[in-house]
Amino acid sequence: MVTVIARDVRVSIRQRQDLLNPLLFFVMVVALFPLGVSPEVSFLSQAGVGILWVGALLSTLLSLDHLFRFDFEDGTLEQLALQPQPLFMLVLGKTLAHWLVTGLPLVVLTPVLGLMLHLDGNSVAVLCLTLLIGTPVLSLIGSVGAALTVGLRAGGVLLSLLIIPLYIPVLIFGTGTVIAAGDGAAVSGHLALMAAFLVLALTLAPFAAAAALKISLSSAG
Repeated sequence: MVTVIARDVRVSIRQRQDLLNPLLFFVMVVALFPLGVSPEVSFLSQAGVGILWVGALLSTLLSLDHLFRFDFEDGTLEQLALQPQPLFMLVLGKTLAHWLVTGLPLVVLTPVLGLMLHLDGNSVAVLCLTLLIGTPVLSLIGSVGAALTVGLRAGGVLLSLLIIPLYIPVLIFGTGTVIAAGDGAAVSGHLALMAAFLVLALTLAPFAAAAALKISLSSAG
């Protein structure tokens, strides 16, 4: 699995355009929203959490179509499926690599963008924590949809339709945690629920994605 993670990270670094597109999209969504809606400080401080979470969600979704597609097209994915190592471990490695090059940079960018949207320091800190827990969940859930649609020409559109409804609980609890922190309420319960989402996704998503890949590979063959 470590070898798969290292390989995918190196490939992503070489393909800088695919690496930078989600980050640029995230920055543009956050930067353009005040221009299109309202630049008032009171509005941005209230809506900023939702803007950042939706931007992170869409940026993750933007990069998911490439999670397995390049390896599928050049035959590497089929060779990986034939390895003695369980397929779900390889899927988990590729998903973690996707998070390292997509989700983690989004978390790193969040404090700067949060201050730009006039969020206070406590809200920014809690927001970064929720994204640190939530973005791996987005990648894990997305890996199942990416595996199901890897062999389809219009897979990106279908992927969005399949995955976005599953992202809604993560989005609700992610934004709700930061809002609760802004109101002075305890957030330990919210964070525990998000951690439970992460554990559940880590437990189930790799197996589901591996099964979906086997279906896609058998259909292509």
